[in-house]
Amino acid sequence: MSIISKEDLLNKQKEVQNTISTYTCRVLVCSGTGCMASGAQKIYDEMSKLCSDLDGVQVEMQKDIPHLGVVKTGCQGLCELGPLVRIEPYDYQYVHVQLEDCKEIVDRTVLQGQPVERLFYRDHDNICPHPDDIPFLNQQTRIVLENCGRIDAESIDEYIAAGGFQAMTKAFFDMTPQEVIDEVTKSGLRGRGGAGFPAGKKWGQVARQKETTRYVVCNGDEGDPGAFMDGSVMEGDPYKMIEGMVIAAYAVGAENGYIYVRAEYPLSVKRLRMAIEQAEAYGLLGDNILGSGVNFHLHINRGAGAFVCGEETALIASLEGERGMPRLKPPFPAAKGYWKLPTNINNVETYANVAWIIANGGQAFADRGAEKSKGSKVFALAGKIKKGGLVEVPMGMTLKEVIYNIGGGIKNDKEFKAVQMGGPSGGCIPADLIDTPVTYEDINKTGAIVGSGGMIVMDEDTCMVDMARFFLDFTKKESCGKCNYCRIGTKRMLEILERITKGEGKDGDIELLEELAGKIKDGAMCGLGQTAPNPVLTTLKYFRNEYEDHIYNHKCTAKSCKALIHYEITEDCKGCTACARHCPVGAISGEKKQQHKIDPAVCIKGGKCEESCKFGAVKRV
Repeated sequence: MSIISKEDLLNKQKEVQNTISTYTCRVLVCSGTGCMASGAQKIYDEMSKLCSDLDGVQVEMQKDIPHLGVVKTGCQGLCELGPLVRIEPYDYQYVHVQLEDCKEIVDRTVLQGQPVERLFYRDHDNICPHPDDIPFLNQQTRIVLENCGRIDAESIDEYIAAGGFQAMTKAFFDMTPQEVIDEVTKSGLRGRGGAGFPAGKKWGQVARQKETTRYVVCNGDEGDPGAFMDGSVMEGDPYKMIEGMVIAAYAVGAENGYIYVRAEYPLSVKRLRMAIEQAEAYGLLGDNILGSGVNFHLHINRGAGAFVCGEETALIASLEGERGMPRLKPPFPAAKGYWKLPTNINNVETYANVAWIIANGGQAFADRGAEKSKGSKVFALAGKIKKGGLVEVPMGMTLKEVIYNIGGGIKNDKEFKAVQMGGPSGGCIPADLIDTPVTYEDINKTGAIVGSGGMIVMDEDTCMVDMARFFLDFTKKESCGKCNYCRIGTKRMLEILERITKGEGKDGDIELLEELAGKIKDGAMCGLGQTAPNPVLTTLKYFRNEYEDHIYNHKCTAKSCKALIHYEITEDCKGCTACARHCPVGAISGEKKQQHKIDPAVCIKGGKCEESCKFGAVKRV
């Protein structure tokens, strides 16, 4: 079926909505990468089998809207609580669902509408039957993620039923390209890929170019350690991003677009391809969309597996079939991008905001967030946090509110030490700055950056020197090697950090790190190289004492660096033998009910003894 007019689209929306309203029940199994890794596919298969065996119930998987459906949603956000199953129309949210739970869910909830209370999330003594009851979810402001976990991620019909492509229709028939750009400018939307450049300003630069052949490119090469925001959007609601790209193409006058997807995101690639095929089949992509005269064709390019391809000029080089290496700017891609033609590049999250802005107005978006940082931002909350996962919060919310109110605080109630923001290009923000608002300006003042949205929480057991070493190691390995400052400078900084964490640091190392960092920031060719020293500079700024402890006292402040610690068994040992049984190298000896001993010559400092001891008798020294 082709949708050849805005009237056809409205009719299709009503048709699907009417069909959905006839549901007796819907079983929504989260199929984001996190839940899939914890066994969601088995849950999905089992629920499908159980529901298909019900008398008088028709089940059609991923096809036409069924009477009772089992569908695959995108990430529902509660990544550490998966596999997740949501039941409609009762709006029950089940967590940690196991294969053996499926029959009870069908018998009690699907057939009788009764809850399985033991599968509800518990916030201390409070039972949370519904998603809106869960503190992790009810404090979020969802624009980009509004459909994730609520619609079938593989059904364009469900996206249309939720209002999909209505913003595109509004742009085509009620607005000129310049009016679209003006609305995006009014919204205050800034690029969510890291730099935070105003989206409307960038679109305007592309639209003003003399060349009539222009391109729209989506940067889906999400390579920051701990970041999974864009991947979750592409998996959970690819249509929203596609609609945003179509609107951008209309605004800047492009007829072809490319989605550059990280090679390590096979599920994203699969669902994007499916979404594009569905949109083409309906006539929502291609020539003369909705009879408007607008042409737009969309293509997918799998990434080259290099972190540097997240930099826009390196991405363009890779798109052109060349090695992914940055180019000097100016000229910027807005003037000379793909094949040296005007090109608009935004990341996944940026495009995913556009349809909402056009549908609701730029002012409605601007009214959310802070003075200079508008709207909401998606973060991947990870690390030493009780409730990790995907969160979308209004810009301006403080780090403390995100970490403690939404994330539930630090695992095992340990002391909060720092939060890493911005990935390898970012920095570490210490505990005494936890009240910092999450805005581009305020985070930049700390030495970190908002970046694409990684937020890695660290506790008292995290060595900040080793954390800096980790990110420098990543950057050094991912350097394209084009400029000396990045290729050699990061290598030399890493060598110093490795020596320090091994207890081989020497006087002058700190000063040398600072000198090298300054030269790299000033001399590196691209933004990735220029920001590579940030993790070192911020840890030196806020945790200089830890560097000094390593160098001058040969001590790891956090008791984390293996070369600077050893394990001892105290008099609290009960002789339960658990430590000896879990030691992989047999370094622990002792009789039952007698204090055990560790042979330091054999010990590899793996920490299994400490983890297995229930009496706190194994100590890191």
